[in-house]
Amino acid sequence: MFKKILIANRGEIAVRIINTAREMGIKTVAVYSDFDRYSMYAKLADEAYHIGESPAAKSYLLADRILEVAKKSGAEAIHPGYGFLSERGFFAKMCDDSGIKFIGPSHTAIEDLGSKTKAKQLAVRNNVPVVAGTEHAIKDLEEAKSVALKIGFPIMIKASAGGGGKGMRVVRSVEELESSLRMAQNEARASFGDDSVFIEKYVDSPRHIEFQILVDEHGNAVHLGERECSMQRRHQKIIEETPSSIMDDDLRHRMGECAKTIALAAGYSNAGTVEFMVDKDKNFYFLEVNTRLQVEHPITEMRTGLDLVKEQLKIASGEKLTLKQEDIKFNGAAIECRICAEDPDNNFLPSTGKLTYIGRNLGNGMREDTGIEQGNEISIYYDSMIAKLISYAPDRKLAAEKMERALKNYTVVGVKTNISFLLNLLKCPEYLEGNYNTQFVEKVFLPRFEEAKPEIDRDTQKALAIASVLFKNKNEKTHDGKSPKKKDKKGGWIRRKELYY
Repeated sequence: MFKKILIANRGEIAVRIINTAREMGIKTVAVYSDFDRYSMYAKLADEAYHIGESPAAKSYLLADRILEVAKKSGAEAIHPGYGFLSERGFFAKMCDDSGIKFIGPSHTAIEDLGSKTKAKQLAVRNNVPVVAGTEHAIKDLEEAKSVALKIGFPIMIKASAGGGGKGMRVVRSVEELESSLRMAQNEARASFGDDSVFIEKYVDSPRHIEFQILVDEHGNAVHLGERECSMQRRHQKIIEETPSSIMDDDLRHRMGECAKTIALAAGYSNAGTVEFMVDKDKNFYFLEVNTRLQVEHPITEMRTGLDLVKEQLKIASGEKLTLKQEDIKFNGAAIECRICAEDPDNNFLPSTGKLTYIGRNLGNGMREDTGIEQGNEISIYYDSMIAKLISYAPDRKLAAEKMERALKNYTVVGVKTNISFLLNLLKCPEYLEGNYNTQFVEKVFLPRFEEAKPEIDRDTQKALAIASVLFKNKNEKTHDGKSPKKKDKKGGWIRRKELYY
């Protein structure tokens, strides 16, 4: 097992990895930008190195600098978390060439599965169901027309190297095709540096179901069940849950076996997620593979009792899986909500500023994953997520009730949040019945939300805001009323231990 690892990430996921590494007796190395100098994760790590300016392109995306820190600190392996360099095959190869273990799949598996066209070809060769369409990048408009007319409208144009809804367009007629193709290619080029797109038959109102897999470096694979990720806005997940309300044992088995088949065929190892669409008749179709840990992985941990980061570290160190498929037990129900600094009343625009107060009373059966403390700032540089709340209970109804209570007792002052939006979503009849799909939020729920009343009492928030200012003023003094002497030039507290790059 590793003695020391570097975490090439920040925020909540960095804290998450540090906590598991500490339990396993593994020392951790953090890297941080100017903005993150006094962040929670940098303080928790055994060592912390400054790597650049606040924009990710000048810090967390600098592969050479991160590798240099790994060598300097003596780290044996790098955990990429999610986002940033986590799905960049070149970074995995750079780690390999430097003699540092990349905690994830090989660079070839990342590259092959990162291309949606290559992944689809792999699925077809291994008899995994796919949506009708092309298995290669479209060459020109004429080919696009030919394919569209053959499979029938509506169709979906997708970026081959895409993700997060970028480079995607639904096309419902020949007249829309040329402009939609051009826009999808332009967006794909801007987002991924690759304008390759392909075409699939558009599946109306599908469910988005993903399967967590673990694969060791000796050819052993298990799946850890499904996660329902159909609550989406602009292809971004909002609420995830497990089990899915549409799942039965037979469907779970067939989809799980397909997920393992894809992974093994690609020579995959470590943790990953295989994503599927499921139509109203419970036909499922392969979508893509996410070659990293997912934001929503905690709900799988709650239901299986496994620590996925621990499993990642064990696999990367060369250990065989000790679990067989029949050993995986699924218990209870879990739900995850992402609390984000954004304004639902203003088209969900990010809300930046200082978190002057965070109040929480989560209750039993709740877990909070966060990398943010009271007094921290939400910046323009990074994702606006404040925390992930995860509820767990014997059944879905109780898990939803626990989540509702926790959200009502989670107060943030200083920025706008999506808490009232989440509360209204959790209470809508379709969610309570488990009767929703990927288009539900935008087509059905958002029009209702415009009329919904906020769930958080605004008078209470105002009172807390005043209290937080008083609290802040008080804590800027020491117990004897004198200002603390030890501050750095930027006014931040001098840390117990800090190593600079």
